[in-house]
Amino acid sequence: MPSAPAVMPAPETLTLPAMLDARAGEMGSKPLILFEGDESWTYGEARTLARRTAAGLQQLGIARGEPVLVWLPSTSDIVRIHFGLCYMGGIFVPINLALKGNMLEHIIVNSQAKTIICHAQLVERLEQVKLGALERIIVVGGTVEERLDLTYVDSGTLIADEERFSAPVPPIAPWEPHGIFYTSGTTGPSKGVITPHVHTSVMGRCALRFFEEDDRFLINLPYYHLGGALVPHAVLVFGASMALIKDFRTQTFWDDVRRTGSTCCFLLGAVSTFLMKQPERPDDADNPLRTVIQQPLPSYSIEFSKRFGVALYTQLDMTEVGPYIMSPLITDRQMPNGYCGRLENIWGTFEARLVDENDMEVPTGKVGELVVRCDTPHVISPGYWAMPEATAKAWRNGWFHTGDALRKDEDGNYYFVDRTKDSIRRRGENISSAEVENDLLSHPDIADAAAVATRSDLGEDEVLVIVEPRAGRAIAPADLLAYLIPRMPHYMVPRYIRVVEKMPYTETHKVQKSTLRAEGIEAPNVWDREAAGFRIRRELIG
Repeated sequence: MPSAPAVMPAPETLTLPAMLDARAGEMGSKPLILFEGDESWTYGEARTLARRTAAGLQQLGIARGEPVLVWLPSTSDIVRIHFGLCYMGGIFVPINLALKGNMLEHIIVNSQAKTIICHAQLVERLEQVKLGALERIIVVGGTVEERLDLTYVDSGTLIADEERFSAPVPPIAPWEPHGIFYTSGTTGPSKGVITPHVHTSVMGRCALRFFEEDDRFLINLPYYHLGGALVPHAVLVFGASMALIKDFRTQTFWDDVRRTGSTCCFLLGAVSTFLMKQPERPDDADNPLRTVIQQPLPSYSIEFSKRFGVALYTQLDMTEVGPYIMSPLITDRQMPNGYCGRLENIWGTFEARLVDENDMEVPTGKVGELVVRCDTPHVISPGYWAMPEATAKAWRNGWFHTGDALRKDEDGNYYFVDRTKDSIRRRGENISSAEVENDLLSHPDIADAAAVATRSDLGEDEVLVIVEPRAGRAIAPADLLAYLIPRMPHYMVPRYIRVVEKMPYTETHKVQKSTLRAEGIEAPNVWDREAAGFRIRRELIG
């Protein structure tokens, strides 16, 4: 018999405003979120602040379904504005604090936003880029000289009397987007992933499948990542609480855990490595953290679990679709390299296949690209904002194509092998090689350039760039580094630079990246900026 059609649950279980309204009525005095310092909100206070902010946004003329760029650090301001946009139906479009130059300009132009809410320390970067459809700027965190050709609006307008809030009619629906999150996981420009309420709510409840009402989630990822902004959706599902730290620091991480009483968090990429490399202390396991989601699962996961006294899970997800391949509790056996878990259907029914370049399923044990679909609409992102061709390519033949290469064993366990997309993963950030190459090619002395991943001793990638000078020109790696630093986010700045007389090309004059990747940093003339004494630090905002 055919399966029953999927039924969309009631909005009050899926949309952020409906969930917060319901929870505030049930547990208004319960702490919802703790910030750094003494600031915190109860469920009731969060609802009031969200509605007051929504009223301010409405009075500015921001319409339902309108994107708003938000360029702020991880403090109460960004959470309040996200909640306010959710309440009045606007679309939260956060920007990575590290962006500048071409990547920043692309997001501003592609978003089609008319309004940007920007921290005072970041405004100067806007003077170097095209501003697209922007008409006004709201500066938070200080005063600036009004040099941009935009209308400057006082930040006090972002909060108004709650009585002025006009609840959207009809109410916000689960399939309406609450956000657009830009991710650079492919060869082309960053793509804005459209994230409906139901998408993020399901992502959160699957990721935090073990959560209970007395849990507190530590948001140690930046709030401009969906890994940060999805947490409120999940916490509201369970009636739990959360804490937000402004910046992750290895040296203070466990102090933050203890200070906030946090019981759960994500540890992505090399973060576990950073923590393991800290000197051991007799009180390492004396902390309130009891559950950690590690992605990917490191080779020392059991050692990590025992040292810090935490239970471990892992999973596979991405901005476009939440975890549907998930592990059970990982106990005392070290799992094989690349282990992600099994296909699970905690919410909705997912199907997954591993396919070849023609979308034909590969045999068990063979490597293929992971494709997925779900029987409930909008659980997987509906597409990329203002990029119809990229949307059609990723969602072809009725399946969403993840761009990740995996294999599956006979027991149904999935193992991550590699990325089929030409991307680089460094310090928890996806880096598009094309965007690195665009900045390299803007240098007047460079004829051609390539960016590839090379393995890091921290478990992720480092950026290796290979450049071919123009005829009669010479390129000094240190000078090229100085050229790139003001044009790139800190995490994109290459660690390794190699200058070659001639790139290896195919017969159609495409750079043979596979050759360059295989040669890696063992090739001749590779310059290591860290060995040369150049360390790139992120800029702290606020």
